[in-house]
Amino acid sequence: MNKKRVLYHNKEVCYRRQGEGKTLVLLHGFLESMDIWDHFTERLSMKYEVLLIDLPGHGNSKMQAESHSMELMAEVVNAVLEHLEIEHCTMIGHSMGGYVALAFAAQYEAKLKGLGIFHSHAFADSTEGKINRGRAIQVVKEQHKDFISAFIPDLFTPENKERYAKEIKLMQETSRKMSKEAVIAALEGMRHRTDKQKLLKKLDIPVLFIIGKQDPRTPLDKTIQLIALPKHSESLILDGVAHMGYIEAFEETLACVDHFVAICH
Repeated sequence: MNKKRVLYHNKEVCYRRQGEGKTLVLLHGFLESMDIWDHFTERLSMKYEVLLIDLPGHGNSKMQAESHSMELMAEVVNAVLEHLEIEHCTMIGHSMGGYVALAFAAQYEAKLKGLGIFHSHAFADSTEGKINRGRAIQVVKEQHKDFISAFIPDLFTPENKERYAKEIKLMQETSRKMSKEAVIAALEGMRHRTDKQKLLKKLDIPVLFIIGKQDPRTPLDKTIQLIALPKHSESLILDGVAHMGYIEAFEETLACVDHFVAICH
């Protein structure tokens, strides 16, 4: 299916739409693109309309600002939905895409039938986390391709680094195409995002959490606390999985997403 483009503030935003039925929006994470969802889309588009979007500065979408706040990215996602005249959807975001999905829910809850947080969480960066983001920004300024090469393998469990070596190499090659400025814009946006725990408590839609027990980016002991906050929670907790469940546990996560979309509609 061909990728299409829409302009937001005169900057191109790339998206792809496949299938028919209720709409499922899948958002990728930091250093990723809509292409991470290709295998999911092959299966899910048999039952639903799947909408994939390259977030600003990622994939084939242009940068929108020097700092890409989660709210700005959510506005871009909404612009695509409005362009396509999509009034309601279920939205699931991986990692940074989860932060964007939460920001979308804060601004456009009436458009959501369900919200999925896929290896992501609702916390703001801690003081230490903000410092580490700042350090990462400095590294990117000096050698951003080396940063990408080191960053991606650490998202997998040690065992899966070897098992999915080909996938890791492909992800590294794709991510290296991102500009230094785009990487920094995303890091800045994540560093300044706000806590969304109160939002989870007040949402009147089902919320899905997919958690990897070995995920260093979203530790289980913290993330599991979030499951009790929404009025309706669904969860999948995976052993032997770190941050890349859509690769490390493809069939399990695919089935979970399929089941969740059916519940939401």
